Amino acid sequence: MRVVRRVVVLGLDGLEPRLAEPMLAAGELPGLARLRASGAYGRVETTFPAQTPVAWSTFATGVNPGGHGIFDFLRRDPATYLPDLSLNRYEQKNAFVPPKAVNLRGGIPLWDHLANAGIPSTVLRCPCTYPPAKMKGRLLAGMGVPDLRGGLGTPTYYTSVAGVRPGESERVTRVELSGGRATLPLVGPRLPRGGDAVTDLQIEVAPDSGQVTIRTGRGTVVVRRGEWSEWLKVGFKLGLLQSVAGAVRFYLPDESEGFALYASPVNFTPDAPPFPISAPWDYAGELEGIVGTYYTAGMVEDHTGLVNGRIDEAAFLSQCDLVMREREAMLEHELSRFTEGFLFCLFDTPDRVQHLFWRFREPDHPANRPGDAARYQRVIEEHYRRCDEVVERVLGHADSETLVIVLSDHGFTSFRRGVHLNAWLLAEGLLTLKDGIEPGEEHDEFFRGVDWSRTKAYALGLGGIYLNRRQREGMGILSTEDADRTAAGIQAALPGLGDPVTGARPVRGVKRKEELYTGAYAAEAPDLLALFERGYRASWTTGLGGIGRGILEDNTRRWGGDHIVDPALVPGVLFMNRPFTSATPRLIDLAPTILGALGVPRGSAMEGADLLS
Repeated sequence: MRVVRRVVVLGLDGLEPRLAEPMLAAGELPGLARLRASGAYGRVETTFPAQTPVAWSTFATGVNPGGHGIFDFLRRDPATYLPDLSLNRYEQKNAFVPPKAVNLRGGIPLWDHLANAGIPSTVLRCPCTYPPAKMKGRLLAGMGVPDLRGGLGTPTYYTSVAGVRPGESERVTRVELSGGRATLPLVGPRLPRGGDAVTDLQIEVAPDSGQVTIRTGRGTVVVRRGEWSEWLKVGFKLGLLQSVAGAVRFYLPDESEGFALYASPVNFTPDAPPFPISAPWDYAGELEGIVGTYYTAGMVEDHTGLVNGRIDEAAFLSQCDLVMREREAMLEHELSRFTEGFLFCLFDTPDRVQHLFWRFREPDHPANRPGDAARYQRVIEEHYRRCDEVVERVLGHADSETLVIVLSDHGFTSFRRGVHLNAWLLAEGLLTLKDGIEPGEEHDEFFRGVDWSRTKAYALGLGGIYLNRRQREGMGILSTEDADRTAAGIQAALPGLGDPVTGARPVRGVKRKEELYTGAYAAEAPDLLALFERGYRASWTTGLGGIGRGILEDNTRRWGGDHIVDPALVPGVLFMNRPFTSATPRLIDLAPTILGALGVPRGSAMEGADLLS
């Protein structure tokens, strides 16, 4: 039996119960308080690991990660040991056929079950929906949509200062002004036969350097000091008769040595993306006609610019405000015409704000500079209040036949110390470097220098450990029995690692994949998953297959908060305007709950419970 006519789900990525609950008690979140009073609230169990693409994929499909195949942002090619993005890939049968994007998330999303029952859905920015499949309704893809270069986001920093080296995932270009003018290259997509497509930006700097005018063949924007520009659409030639469009925003830093200009990653244009980003394919362009040009890349907020020091915290927060306004406009447009079915909208910005501003809550955080903590100590709470205003607007559209759900995929905590898992494996004799090679910067990515003929285990991603198995890895050495012994040894020894600086034990436990995952994709999971204590996480070096010097290090990056710890430490939040039956709700319960509310049978593979029955 159908319980309601409409279900609205508002995702607030990363909202942390330990912050939200005291704010509720203090009356600072009236929208969420109203929602709780009309139904129920609880902490919601997240996934292993507590990562955004993993968790929202479980929300959408109602299965554990072994059933949908997303275990991390990264996966490894067992033949080469090299990392690759795990959310999607590009395939091209031959040189005469254009490449196509392939979504690597498996499982059946709840909106497909609704479509089979004739019920429409509108899905805004759910992760792991790129490229989108056909559906009954409308979908705008979220995390997983690349920038125009095919990655998670590559900004460009233009500077007149010589010797500036690129930071993380960015391009640095030297500027030589002549009479206040210059021609700057903007790098776009990779060309089919190698190299990069480039378009020229003609810039003119005002005499007082407080304003820059930027022109291309497709338009002009003005950038004022300390502000973000409007969108500028640009074109890149890929061949004699082929071109592709992109959209970029610029920021002129308040203070910098010499001349500096920051360009965001080049986004797909909503009206003419090189690969589909919406279903139907023209829905993205329809939204552009309503709300204006908007960010299409899956990782929207320019965290790279802040981490690398190219923009400051004020500029980052200003961009977050632009992102929120875009998403609010999309949601308001869809709410205004929402008469039946399922509506989902994800706001990613709470997650990004906490990643970059959590450190300001801790005066002694290793990433802080003198005086930092006092500047932005309440930014996260201020953003929670901004999110609560969105909740109130959603409730304004709800009636007695509307189920309203507000949830986060995980919570949040501090990230103060990084654990070099490969360095620990090296110290334990489980990973071996080639003779004469010591851990260092030249071996800090992609397992350079590893001797696979003597290596039993290796770490990649944010907590995953793989066993170097025969007939699975390209140069595997472990038999089934050896692999079992190695796994048992890691499970026993890694939680015993102590931190001599803090006296804490950074790893709370280690789980085997057999303990966590079932389903069609379970075999693709890391063999072991390290579960970190609050304040700790796999190091940045570990993520891309680096070794690292020593086993523990301070996290001195501005990215000072995280959630990829023991999932028991970072549950999300769940609010409904109906009482729910479980005292311990789980993300995996949401898909069958939504289907049940709309009178649709649960999918046969779904593992969760209907929280309303």
